[in-house]
Amino acid sequence: MGNFCQDQTSPENLSNVMSSNSTSSYGCYEGEDAFTFYVVALSVSCIGLPLTLLAIFALYSLVQKDHVAGIYVINLLIADLIQICCFIIKVAINNKEICNVLRCIIHSTAVEVSICFMVVISLERYLVVAWPLWYRFRRSIKTSLIVCFVVWMLPLLNLLMYFYGGDHMETTVACFLLVPFPLLIFFLCGTLKALSATRSVPTEEKRQIVAILVLVFLIYTLMFLPRVIYSLAKNFRQDPIFEIVTITPVYFSPLADLMLYVFMRKGIADKLLASLCCKVECNDTGQSAVHSVSKNSGSPMQTEREELEKRSEKV
Repeated sequence: MGNFCQDQTSPENLSNVMSSNSTSSYGCYEGEDAFTFYVVALSVSCIGLPLTLLAIFALYSLVQKDHVAGIYVINLLIADLIQICCFIIKVAINNKEICNVLRCIIHSTAVEVSICFMVVISLERYLVVAWPLWYRFRRSIKTSLIVCFVVWMLPLLNLLMYFYGGDHMETTVACFLLVPFPLLIFFLCGTLKALSATRSVPTEEKRQIVAILVLVFLIYTLMFLPRVIYSLAKNFRQDPIFEIVTITPVYFSPLADLMLYVFMRKGIADKLLASLCCKVECNDTGQSAVHSVSKNSGSPMQTEREELEKRSEKV
């Protein structure tokens, strides 16, 4: 799914960059916006590498408890770890052959795998709510491992498109990358509809499921959808600002995926969601109380007039 080979410059810009002697170079990054991507890659690597390793080891305990969704999140974090390793190498070296292999094959494959696992996680959460009995008898760690194997094999299609895609490869791949968007919307809306009709799912689990689906949808929309726009907007690729705005979010996706670990841990997720709900309820209660008090108590002038009228009636 997708070709992220052009992660900092378009083919038109890349040829101009190589032919220019005055072009600045930072590791594998070249061009006017090379320093921006260099700093972003270095920052994401320093922050994301230790946190991703800790999240993978922590989620391993959930897998031992037959938590199927944890397997998919671990594979997603492994794909993010591969992206971070690519960032580290691209920052450290300046070999064009190695940079092209990292950019066009390894990094693009890791991004594609992470998007696939985002769809799988949303599908798994949807099946838990919409088809609980069917899914309960069919989910197992063995089935999850088979699904993970298939997902890791899917990027082989990208290699075929990379070598035989021709001039229209970028546009074709960008259109293919849009496929997860309606799927994520369907899983989110279907889950919300199923949750509103069911009473067997505990409230805490409902919060956790909705939070994971909303988070996955936001990560895809904010991190990867701009990259698709960059691939389709061929006339704007030579604009450095447009490149930075549409491509930089992809670099932050490994950090955003770490939030899935937070919502996979029931204790942490419940505390966060409960505190948010309590704040909303307190605000609503406070507003209703103020409204009722202001409605029941009149102005001071009106109160004095009522007292004077009562005294005159007594006299």
